[in-house]
Amino acid sequence: MGKRRVIAKTEEEVLKENEKREAVGKKATQSTKPKSKKSKIGQLDCANIYVQSTYNNTLVTLTTPGGDVVAWASAGSIGFKGPKKATPYAASKVVETLMEKLRSLGVRRVNIFVKGVGSGRDAAVRSLASHGFEIESIKDVTPIPHNGCRPPKPRRV
Repeated sequence: MGKRRVIAKTEEEVLKENEKREAVGKKATQSTKPKSKKSKIGQLDCANIYVQSTYNNTLVTLTTPGGDVVAWASAGSIGFKGPKKATPYAASKVVETLMEKLRSLGVRRVNIFVKGVGSGRDAAVRSLASHGFEIESIKDVTPIPHNGCRPPKPRRV
């Protein structure tokens, strides 16, 4: 191993490099800043609400009609643990938490899409109706198999 030479840079070169780094940093922060969510939904008075109710949890998501997620909440994110996450009470609390996030957005009309077979689906829809929204439609989008899975081969003994 030979001796390493250290190249000393002048102050001007160091300043130029710093300016380049700052310019690149400014461009990166400008291009990656998301548009504010208030401006997306503030102009609209209609939104989509997706309720996914499974045996283990209940998730509620609010989106713009274009599909951009504005806010979401789940029973696990509120603080319910274990089997309590799948209860109707937890589903109504999830909707209440989501409504606190939406107070300032001014959403009036909603389309509700319900997915899953859990016990919280009816409670979530009832809770949404009680919060004073104009419900335009309620649609069940639970996936249903048409012919099911392929059955296993017969066992050879």
